[in-house]
Amino acid sequence: MGIESNEKGGNNQAAAEIADTVSSDYGKELQRLQVEIAHLQAWVKDSGARIVIIFEGRDAAGKGGVIKRITERVSPRVFRVVALPAPTDREKSQIYMQRYIPHLPAAGEVVIFDRSWYNRPGVERVMGFCSEKKARRFLELAPRFEAAIVESGIVLLKYFLDVSEDEQERRFRQRIGDPLRQWKLSPMDVESYRRWWDYTRAYDEMIRMTDTEYAPWWIVPSDDKKRARINCISHMLGSIPYERVKFEEPGLGKRQKRPESYSGDGHVRRVVPNVY
Repeated sequence: MGIESNEKGGNNQAAAEIADTVSSDYGKELQRLQVEIAHLQAWVKDSGARIVIIFEGRDAAGKGGVIKRITERVSPRVFRVVALPAPTDREKSQIYMQRYIPHLPAAGEVVIFDRSWYNRPGVERVMGFCSEKKARRFLELAPRFEAAIVESGIVLLKYFLDVSEDEQERRFRQRIGDPLRQWKLSPMDVESYRRWWDYTRAYDEMIRMTDTEYAPWWIVPSDDKKRARINCISHMLGSIPYERVKFEEPGLGKRQKRPESYSGDGHVRRVVPNVY
């Protein structure tokens, strides 16, 4: 028993050390990539580039995690995340692409679509929110729409995050049991779990019919979230022909001295109390 206990303890310690190493390596690589994203931002502002990045994929595949790591160290005025709600009655009467066009980037902007016009051949088609005829028509027209985007000079990148059945179920059950994650579990997520193969068929056809040389789909295996983030961000940076822009260091100068005439404001101010 003593030997077995020692072996188990040694194995647990080894596993913990490996986990710490992996976490440390991940953190260092993520930091390096985020520095490059900051350089990308400077180039986008300086050059007036326009970039669109689409994130699609299975529910619970980790789209939000990738987007967060891309945007958490840059300006939201340059990197805009677009996650549109369900269309209004007015939007339902419009040309389908119409609600997305106003969100396309102007000069010096990167727009990240957290789900995009590909809602139509995905959730709308599977859940019956649009007719089969409309979904098929979308798949015929989408490559032409994206060709016009690319021809206008916009860089267009499309990522599909994929996750296995077992891993998706594990993440859903984790959300059910964690108050901090429960908001992530919508009725549509539950339906996507139940209708795995309906979504599989829909996504297979979507990718096949809209994968083009000028706007290809890039598949991101994401059972390992950290690996998926590093791989996806690395590919994104490698797909955009940015250059490092020299940072013009500003001179802070001297801070003004307190005027002798300033006596302070006598109004009683409410200060948040210390609780930590």
